[in-house]
Amino acid sequence: MRVITGLAKGRRLETLEGEDVRPTTERIKEAVFSIIQFETEGRSFLDLFAGSGQMGIEALSRGAESAFFVDNSKRSLDVVKRNLKAVGLEQNAKTFAMDFRSFLVMNTQKFNIAFLDPPYRTGALHQALEIVPKAMKETGVIIAENPIDEKILSNYGNFTLDREYRYGKIRISTFRHKDCIQ
Repeated sequence: MRVITGLAKGRRLETLEGEDVRPTTERIKEAVFSIIQFETEGRSFLDLFAGSGQMGIEALSRGAESAFFVDNSKRSLDVVKRNLKAVGLEQNAKTFAMDFRSFLVMNTQKFNIAFLDPPYRTGALHQALEIVPKAMKETGVIIAENPIDEKILSNYGNFTLDREYRYGKIRISTFRHKDCIQ
């Protein structure tokens, strides 16, 4: 797994091994950053189920102002910290070893971009989509990765489904504030 472009282009990232970990594929990562290519620079990025932190690190590499990495696994957050240090982007990053619900309840930051890729078929995506809109700027975008057979709603709070993209058995959905959809 490597950083695709920007300040840390080509730098290799560490990931955890095992069945509990399912990193976003390079193809999906590239697709996500194509979707938000003009919305990343100078913005705040939330990597809610961070894993290795590759999505937030990619955002920082592409000029995001800040990235928050949240994961309930201390082992995952240790990998995120090592990856941030290895690519030299730790100064604009904050890590939180906690459950996504706990983070969103205590959080006061408003984000421009939120990337959600929780463990599949656990209900965590739907639960996160219910509360993430409160942490978003009105002009922000929520990006959800899930298997195509996992159902999600088209509206969460004031955020509504904008677009869906299919990549094999994976779906990427973008949600935007209802007043910002063209």
